[in-house]
Amino acid sequence: MTKRILFVFTSANKTLTGANTGWYLPEAAHPYYVLAPHFTIDFASPAGPNPPVDEYSVQTFPDDINKFLENTEVQKKLSTAKKLSEVNLDDYDAIFYVGGHGPVLDLAVDSVNIQLASKFYRAGKLVAAVCHGPAALVGVTDESGKSIFAGKPATGFSNVEEKQVDKVKASDIPFLLEDKISSLGGKYEKAAEPWEPKVVVAGNLITGQNPASAHPIGEAILQALQK
Repeated sequence: MTKRILFVFTSANKTLTGANTGWYLPEAAHPYYVLAPHFTIDFASPAGPNPPVDEYSVQTFPDDINKFLENTEVQKKLSTAKKLSEVNLDDYDAIFYVGGHGPVLDLAVDSVNIQLASKFYRAGKLVAAVCHGPAALVGVTDESGKSIFAGKPATGFSNVEEKQVDKVKASDIPFLLEDKISSLGGKYEKAAEPWEPKVVVAGNLITGQNPASAHPIGEAILQALQK
């Protein structure tokens, strides 16, 4: 039977200062291109249908508008995205969190999400996230109640990259992901240079650092699910 992956998107469309945010286009599109030929993919978000895309990401990655946003199959998946509360763990082999600053604002503290992702992890299913997507996992715990980051190598959007997009000084987000992963006992890793790809595989936890890591994390998920 074909394996199934749940792509989880943020429902947040504004930062703490009221700036536009949402999910980041290539961080959904690039893994989707890698995985869709091999697996069944469903979409979900805290609020369900039509999760908000970050407008800046659409302007910055125009190639993905036609290939992804205007793809009829993708449009159908977005318009019929499940609420996280409707997701059945047993239907899926993996869960993947799309980035954008949104997840730091809603998924990080969403109790339904934290419970769902904890169930995925504890069941030995693949849990993956790119860029700010790992923010969705900061409340997630293993069977013993410990953070899934504790003692493990992991990555996510770096403090340097946050500074370069001005999110630090603007206080747009409640925490910096690099600091949060480290505070949870994670062994934070990053690429040698900002904006270069970095993917870290730690058992059934796979994390990617930034937009450039979106395609490579798709490849890592593909490899893990084909084992």
